[in-house]
Amino acid sequence: MTTRLRVVTLNLWGIEPPLDRRLALAARQLAALDPDVVCLQEVRPLDGRAGRTTADVLAAHLGLHATYEPALRWADDALKVGMPAGEEGLAILTRRQPLQRRALALPEARPTEARILLSAQIDTPAGSIWVHTTHLHYRLDDGRARERQVLAVDDAIRTLGRGNTDAPQILCGDFNAIADSDEMRFLRGLTTLDGHRTHWQDAWLRLHREPGPGDGPAQGITWSSENEHTRPLRSLDIDRRIDYVLCTSRKRDGRGTIHRCEVALTERDGDGADAVCASDHYAVLAEIQIGATP
Repeated sequence: MTTRLRVVTLNLWGIEPPLDRRLALAARQLAALDPDVVCLQEVRPLDGRAGRTTADVLAAHLGLHATYEPALRWADDALKVGMPAGEEGLAILTRRQPLQRRALALPEARPTEARILLSAQIDTPAGSIWVHTTHLHYRLDDGRARERQVLAVDDAIRTLGRGNTDAPQILCGDFNAIADSDEMRFLRGLTTLDGHRTHWQDAWLRLHREPGPGDGPAQGITWSSENEHTRPLRSLDIDRRIDYVLCTSRKRDGRGTIHRCEVALTERDGDGADAVCASDHYAVLAEIQIGATP
C-alpha cells in the first residue's frame, strides 16, 4: 500500500483568550483529523515567558512529540506598554522524536518581529523525510522582506536534498501572502527572484482552484471574515489564502503526489457572541504520498 503522510499547518494565535477553550477545541478537531505531523506558528509558553508551551498542550492531547524553537524574545514593555516579557516561536508535532532538527534565522529581523525556519527530519515507513515550518512578516507592504525570507528558506532546504532520488520535502506555514504575490509565485516556480528559480507544489492548487471574491473556507480561505477573531486586524485585508502546505516536485514513482487538501479547524465552540474558533487562522490539511507507487 502506498504510504501517505497527513500534515496539518495552523497559526495558533499565541495565548490570546479564551486560551483554554481554544486549545481544547484545537485538540479535539486535530484528533479527529489524526495527523502524522502538525506544523504550528505563533507558539508561546503558557505563562508567556518560559516553560510549557501551547504546542506541548496539543502534543499531550494528541500523543505526539513537540519540537519547539523560539523565534523572538522580548523584554517588558518592548512590544507595547504594559505587555510583560515573553517569547514566541514555531513547533512541529510528530509521532516520534525527530531524527534531526534545525532552526535557521531568516532575513529582515526587527526588534519586535523575527522569523525562523524550523525543520525536523522524521522517520516514516517509507524512509526519513524533512518537514519544515515557517512564519513570514505580516504587513501588507512587507513583500520585499518576504521575498528575501523565501529565498533563504528555499536555499536552506535545497542543501538537504532536492535531487530526483531524494525523498520529498514538505514546507508549511503562515506566509502572510496570497498565491499571486511574487514571493509565493517564486516558490511555485512561476517567477525569478534575485536570479534564482525553484519549484514547490502548492497542495491546495493541485486539487482546487484559487479562491475568489465571496469565497470562504470551503474554497481555500484561511484568513476569513467568517472567523470572529480576525476582526481586530481587518486592516490586513480579510478573506485571503495565506496558509500553505507545499511539497517539492512530484517524482516519477509517485512520491510527492498530493492526494487531499482542505481547510480545517473551522468549527466553533459555543453560540452567538460566546462562540470561539481555535485560532484567528483556519488550518490546512494535506495528504501527501511519500512512498513509491507499487
